[in-house]
Amino acid sequence: MLVGARLTGAWCFRHRRPHCAKAKLTFSSSSESKVLHSIDDEYDGDFLPWLERKAGVEILSVLSIGKSVYGRSLFASEKLRTGDCILKVPYAAQLTPDNLHPKIKSLLDDEISNVAKLAIVILFEQKMGKDSEWAPYISRLPQLEEMHNTIFWSKDELDLICPSSLFEETVTKKDQIESEFLVTKPSSLEHGEAQKGNHWYHIIKMPSIPFADFLNHDGLSEAVVLHDEDKQLSEVIADRDYAPKEEVWITYGKFSNSTLLLDFGFSLPYNSHDEVQIQIKVPDHDPLLEVKLEVLQSHCLPRARDVNGFKSSNDSFTIKEVRSARGRGKGLPQSLRAFARVLCCTSPQELCDLATEAAQNDGRLARRPFRNSCQEILAHQILLSHIIQLTKEYSASIELLEPVTSPSICKRLAFRKQMARDLLIGELRILKSASAWLENYCATLA
Repeated sequence: MLVGARLTGAWCFRHRRPHCAKAKLTFSSSSESKVLHSIDDEYDGDFLPWLERKAGVEILSVLSIGKSVYGRSLFASEKLRTGDCILKVPYAAQLTPDNLHPKIKSLLDDEISNVAKLAIVILFEQKMGKDSEWAPYISRLPQLEEMHNTIFWSKDELDLICPSSLFEETVTKKDQIESEFLVTKPSSLEHGEAQKGNHWYHIIKMPSIPFADFLNHDGLSEAVVLHDEDKQLSEVIADRDYAPKEEVWITYGKFSNSTLLLDFGFSLPYNSHDEVQIQIKVPDHDPLLEVKLEVLQSHCLPRARDVNGFKSSNDSFTIKEVRSARGRGKGLPQSLRAFARVLCCTSPQELCDLATEAAQNDGRLARRPFRNSCQEILAHQILLSHIIQLTKEYSASIELLEPVTSPSICKRLAFRKQMARDLLIGELRILKSASAWLENYCATLA
């Protein structure tokens, strides 16, 4: 049975061609074209032979390990066609929490997640150095200074993205990871190694698949990692043709820049999957505060977890780009518009009517427009006012970001400022689309 996954892959049992050391090559893709990269024997001179021994089978790859502007990458060693299996990795060659030594496992708290356990596996294998059976793989994983996940940003760097919900998500994620490593028993992690565990926590995914980890993300790619439980292996199928020496891509998933920055440490200049999480509350000075909260609580759905495991609150909503100001408002969740209708109620009777209407229909509160157009306009003007305020905050933050070409900015900070710009500009685009739709909707009712 084949099961899709958002990341990782494997290789094909085909002839592996020899590589020219330090040869300058070019490649092109839907993401980037004519970018120089180099292939160096140090990358896979001993890596693939080790992997063959680990897998217990001969591995003849159609891909080469090399350097690109993105770091270690995989390139086609020969012409590849759509539908070709380009990677296969047996489960025996994949790193999982099962590789944790029993003595260490017995020292860990039951509440430790599998990702944290795998991070600890890598941490202890790293401490063994060349004596580790996984040394050829672990030595090629990104180092801390190469990581740009927001979890590793300084306070000043995080302040660059203050308007975005990613700011709070990053803080929450930091606390979550630190808590996981703090609850490990003292003998399982030496003092100061929690930070190292934090580093590995953000590098590895479940499971950790050698070689496939070098595949980079292309938002336009449809290639994903498939896991075959029957054959006990993971594989990647090419979703398009590749010329020799061209970088091969997969998709990590249809993720917003917020998720890409938190989970993977990079952003896209234009991300069609961008979204914005906004929070809107019943004002503390509202005379119907308690009644409104009670009505909302009695009709709310269970809070859902996002892709990062965070629970959204009942007053937090995710909006996507509204493609047309004159369209149906796809992108604005109905639950957000319903929340606004509750906010604009001025009497207990109006709230009671909304609850009765919900009970008579599908149970969802305030999903139908008010019959009174003035009240419907007022509800959406509340949203409009809130979103306009957010656009001002985003615009102000973007203006404060110095041009990334400034020679006074160090390379790392310049890179992170560019990612911050990608994030904020993308989310600002979402907010402006929502604002345009709301203005048009109110105008049609006036």
